[in-house]
Amino acid sequence: MTKKSFKEELEKLLDSTVDKMDKSKLINFAKNCIYEFESAIPFDIGNKGLSWTDEELKIVLSLPPTKENILQLAKCFKRNIGSIEQIFRWAVTPKDVIKSKGRDNDAFILQIKKIYKELGWRA
Repeated sequence: MTKKSFKEELEKLLDSTVDKMDKSKLINFAKNCIYEFESAIPFDIGNKGLSWTDEELKIVLSLPPTKENILQLAKCFKRNIGSIEQIFRWAVTPKDVIKSKGRDNDAFILQIKKIYKELGWRA
């Protein structure tokens, strides 16, 4: 299949009526399908388990935590999707919850919280 014919087929699909979805919902549905397809393709996670630098965390926390951003960050930093999601979760987890889980002295969580404050996040 050529790029041109692929594009034509894709446009035909996006021009279809699917469960009475309007164009906006259909485009979002297609994006979700592409995300699911892309996230199922194995990628290099060679940095799994290694420490994060402050600069890497700044990049992660500088972007909105969308599925698409999380996937791209995971690929960029060669990490699991779950590790990127966890950074966003720890960034907004209240201190009292962290303390109640016995993680108030965890170096990684403290590093995330430090970067979170430096970037001026508010949750």
